[in-house]
Amino acid sequence: MDLSVTSNPGNFTSEAPHQNNSNASKCNLQPDNWTYTVIPVYILLIAVVGIVLNLFVLMVFCLHKKACNVPEVYLSNLAAADLLLVCCLPFWAVNVSKKFNWPFGWFLCKVVNAGISLNVYCSIYFLVLVCIDRYLALVHPLTRERIRRTFYAKVGCLLVWLLGFLLSVPVLVYREVKIKKNGNHTCYLNYPNIPMNLLFEILLFIFSFFIPISILSFCTLKIIKALRNRLAEGVNVQKMDNKATTLVLVVLLAFLICWVPFHLMKIPEMLRLIKFLKQCYLLQLHHICQQIFTYFAFFNSVLNPILYVIVGKNFRKKVMELFKQWRHDRTSTVSFSHTASSYFARKS
Repeated sequence: MDLSVTSNPGNFTSEAPHQNNSNASKCNLQPDNWTYTVIPVYILLIAVVGIVLNLFVLMVFCLHKKACNVPEVYLSNLAAADLLLVCCLPFWAVNVSKKFNWPFGWFLCKVVNAGISLNVYCSIYFLVLVCIDRYLALVHPLTRERIRRTFYAKVGCLLVWLLGFLLSVPVLVYREVKIKKNGNHTCYLNYPNIPMNLLFEILLFIFSFFIPISILSFCTLKIIKALRNRLAEGVNVQKMDNKATTLVLVVLLAFLICWVPFHLMKIPEMLRLIKFLKQCYLLQLHHICQQIFTYFAFFNSVLNPILYVIVGKNFRKKVMELFKQWRHDRTSTVSFSHTASSYFARKS
């Protein structure tokens, strides 16, 4: 994920020498003044609310006395990925407010953007794992005991984190801070040449969008078909499976609405790199759409925890049980302290 493409016009003009063309350099792709005031407030709001809500989700999953089941293992890792994203956003809020003058140095330029990229890639593959789990539970229920175990779920999550890191390596390698003529520091992706830039864009589009979306589409269609067949046959789906499936489908739908437009903007970006997209008005439209879809995608990290509470009956049940557990522990502690105080008072 390259925020400099969406938030730093340098990637479209002479500030990025390997991505310049004569038509693009004549286009006015500079952000409007409201960008420097409205967008930072929006990003900070997403960051603060997202940190609070995703920490709450992780606390519920981790501190509850019952171990997480397979879907909850995946959803807790998704919450961790969302938390990573929202923790990185305040840096970009400051960057935007300073008119894209990056004040945090070379190291954070790489790390912050790699963290954001890690969320983009891991989030969609965690949803792939969740969707595959629902597919196995409803379409191939006999595999429940053999494959659908928390151990395999944890191993799958570890592999997703590793895959996300590998896909984020180009950000770590090619992100750099450039000092402009006016003394400002720009944090942007600087590929050695256009062919390498295009190669990475194609590979990332395939691995971060085309492959996972294909798997999600296949599993979702099979899940919906299986549910319809069971309803038509009068077979009752187990309440636990029904609740988990509903939550998964809603979270999946929210993710697709928030992130698919962002990924689809990679197509005109690749067309721009091969100089097929050269018209000024198309470049301006592309630039505006990239900004809108990128900042809209951030909202997904806030939306997921809200959906857990609204749609996830099992999650709400865990929250209530956790509150009762804390209240009981607190009552026991107070009772013990009162008893101890009375005992020592009598001794005195």
